[in-house]
Amino acid sequence: MIRNANVNIKNKRATFDYEITDRYVAGLQLYGTEIKSIRDGKAGLVDTYCLFERGELWVRNMHIATYFFGTYNNHEVKRDRKLLLNKKELSKLQRATKETGYTIIPLRLFINEKGLAKLEIGLARGKKNYDKRQSLREKDDKRDIDRAMKDAR
Repeated sequence: MIRNANVNIKNKRATFDYEITDRYVAGLQLYGTEIKSIRDGKAGLVDTYCLFERGELWVRNMHIATYFFGTYNNHEVKRDRKLLLNKKELSKLQRATKETGYTIIPLRLFINEKGLAKLEIGLARGKKNYDKRQSLREKDDKRDIDRAMKDAR
C-alpha cells in the first residue's frame, strides 16, 4: 500500500474571514479508520471551530469521510475530536479566548514526516466587511502586478 504523505487540507475561508495572530500545531486523537480516510485526502475543514471543555481543547464539525473498507468499526463523520497540546499552550489559548473577539480556528490538516495527522490551528480575530474588501483588493492588485511582470518578459 502506497501512503500519500502529501496530504495538505486547508481551510480557505480562514484567512479571508479572520485575522490570524498566533499559530499552533496540534495532534489529533483519531480512530484507525479516520487516519486512513485522512491519508486518502477525504477530510474537510469547512465550518470547523475549536472550543474548550473541561480544560481540554476539542475540534467540532471537522468532516472526515467514512473509510470505504471500514466495516462496522467505521467512525462517525462529524464527531468531536480532541486536540493534543501541552499544558502551557492550552493555558495560553484559554486565556486568549476569554478576551473578547478571539477564537480558535483550524487552518490546515496535514500528515507529518512520522505519518501522524496534525492540525494547524490559529488564534484569530474576526474581520469586518471593510477588512475583507481590503484583502480582496490586495489580492487583485498582486494578481495584476504578477500578470504585468509576466507580460513584460
